[in-house]
Amino acid sequence: MASKKLRIGIMSKDEYKKRTIAIAKGEYKPTKNEPKIWFESVKSMAQILSSENQDLLRVIKERKPDSLKELEIVTGRKRSNLSRTLNTMSRYGIVELVKQNRALKPIVKATEFKVEFGL
Repeated sequence: MASKKLRIGIMSKDEYKKRTIAIAKGEYKPTKNEPKIWFESVKSMAQILSSENQDLLRVIKERKPDSLKELEIVTGRKRSNLSRTLNTMSRYGIVELVKQNRALKPIVKATEFKVEFGL
């Protein structure tokens, strides 16, 4: 599966709520090029895409581990930490966790990130 460029938007909770309501009311239609993933702040995005997590994505992409146990051995990170991090990344569409022989195989879905925000 080819990886993709992920468009990320930064928008306050209040603005995001207003946007969501406007979409639901039909007052606003998002364009095809708008971000699909939204973070509340640059800080919250930076926590998910930290240097440590970027390294983790590189390891997954290059080593293609078949399970979290294998990834734990390769990275030295505890499985509980990997599981929490990968589940969060999965919610944002950065990775996919595929069930395979009673194990979860992590697959990197996004390798490029384009961040958009306004003041």
